[in-house]
Amino acid sequence: MSSASTAKQQSKQERRDAAREQARKLREAQQRRNRRNRILIITGVVAFVAVVVIAVVSILTAANRSPLEGIDGEPAGATDNGGIVLGAEGVGSTNEGAPEVEVYLDYLCTHCWTFETTNAGVLDELATAGEATVTFHPVAFMSDASNFSQRGAQALAVVATAAPEQFSTFNEGLFSAQPEGGATVLSDEQIAGVATEVGVPQNVIDSFAEGEFSEWVSAATQQATKDGIGGTPTILIDGEEFTGWQTPGALAEAVRAAA
Repeated sequence: MSSASTAKQQSKQERRDAAREQARKLREAQQRRNRRNRILIITGVVAFVAVVVIAVVSILTAANRSPLEGIDGEPAGATDNGGIVLGAEGVGSTNEGAPEVEVYLDYLCTHCWTFETTNAGVLDELATAGEATVTFHPVAFMSDASNFSQRGAQALAVVATAAPEQFSTFNEGLFSAQPEGGATVLSDEQIAGVATEVGVPQNVIDSFAEGEFSEWVSAATQQATKDGIGGTPTILIDGEEFTGWQTPGALAEAVRAAA
């Protein structure tokens, strides 16, 4: 074979080798791109899943968070679910081993007026005698343009904190000051008049207008809704709703039966 033919064959072989090498490099480059793309896809999926998990956790946390969390001020005797507890030693005390009575009330509620009229003094007597721990939940379900439900509940929270000896009588007075049937708006002056009548000190009455616990009342009302309280009055004895309060004496009897 001539040298020219040999050179020609070598040239063809070199071109084939170069082509194969080029093809190899292209394959390797494509493989690297594929690996990189897979990594990017996996990273993206992981990041997306992480974002979804964080979002779900945030939603669940928000759903489980109490409206009362983060409230700047709460009244004396405040409970985690937006009540004010009363025992034998007064506001903030409990009667160990005694039945727990919770009362959800709204000062514009007609049926709450009836409840207070029928059971006037009963809850205070049970708490004072150590027969029950009573938690009052002043809520503003029926707040209207007058905002009486909110103002009354806020004033009660102030009295619980600054004049606890008058707590029960002030609560009763806000209902008894309303005409027959209740659901009557009381002005700030009338609320102050009730407080004066039951012996709340004037400096405490003067502080009603500051609205110290208005935010707490709003949060307590939201908490009541979250806890499934659909209306007022709602009376719970050891967590079970009691509906027989319309009969005089029935509430005290039910509490004593639960002891």
